[in-house]
Amino acid sequence: MTAPLDVSKGELEAHPEDVLKGVDRKDVQGRSLGQIAWLRLKRDKAALVGAVIIVLLIVVAIVGPFFLQDPNKFNGNLIDPTFQRPYGGFMHSGISGDHWLGVEPNSGRDMLSRIVSGARVSLLVAFLATLLSVVIGTVMGVIAGYFGGWVDTIISRAMDVFLAFPLLLFAIALVGVMPDKIAFLQGDYLRIAVLIFVIGFFAWPYIGRIVRGQTLTLREREFVDASRSLGASHFYVIFKEVLPNLIAPIIVYSTLLIPTNILFEAALSFLGVGIAPPRPSWGGMLTLAVPTYENTPFFMIIPGMAIFITVMAFNLLGDGLRDALDPRAR
Repeated sequence: MTAPLDVSKGELEAHPEDVLKGVDRKDVQGRSLGQIAWLRLKRDKAALVGAVIIVLLIVVAIVGPFFLQDPNKFNGNLIDPTFQRPYGGFMHSGISGDHWLGVEPNSGRDMLSRIVSGARVSLLVAFLATLLSVVIGTVMGVIAGYFGGWVDTIISRAMDVFLAFPLLLFAIALVGVMPDKIAFLQGDYLRIAVLIFVIGFFAWPYIGRIVRGQTLTLREREFVDASRSLGASHFYVIFKEVLPNLIAPIIVYSTLLIPTNILFEAALSFLGVGIAPPRPSWGGMLTLAVPTYENTPFFMIIPGMAIFITVMAFNLLGDGLRDALDPRAR
């Protein structure tokens, strides 16, 4: 809108009251940081595709097993006894109207049911392990960065120890000596709990270092000094001033840590120290597909693609969130 100009005094001057004439007050609204971040995120099509895939995976993992076949049901009549592979189908996969992704060699178990059930296990372990890592890493990182001194030295050296720890060897050794029952946990639930503990507890230094670095910067900001000058306690400053400004990097790094945990769980299951059969898991399905890979490669491709698509979706969403929440970090 062009405002009328006053040229009576020989100079161009716009009347302030005319600049907003005809503009509704409702049209002039501020935007919160969350709204600005959402506007940036909506422009990133790859991140939105990743978010849609993640939502679909979560929904399928939760409700899918209730509508599919029993993933542990054997269908020996679908297996060729001579070659120990399914009858017919693309690449001897046994794909049919009843088995959309075919059946496993040797056992004849439905692949679609096992992929969906495996998604539930993989996502559960990844989410809970990430939550454990984020909680421990955030607490330790904030304490180290805010207080500094000998506290920072001790926590930083602890991070170095955990980062240098041979986690894979420890997981293999732990499963080898693990009893059949601990407290009220046994069987598959015990295995899942151990995986969550091992992955989550030993991964906290990764996010702890990021939180520590951000806290070192935030503790020198003016609003933190203002809170201290008004007599605010350390507890108040940490929870009211520091932590709210750490939400963005914590969310971004969490979305990037989840796919790492998915891959680690799949690797442990592939090595036989993760989820014990017959409960399906993506890594365990890859293990079962190795002996028959030459004759039926299709059964290694399906769980491999499930892992690839899931990890790619989380990485796309994580990159999009990073650009939306902190565009200066591009």
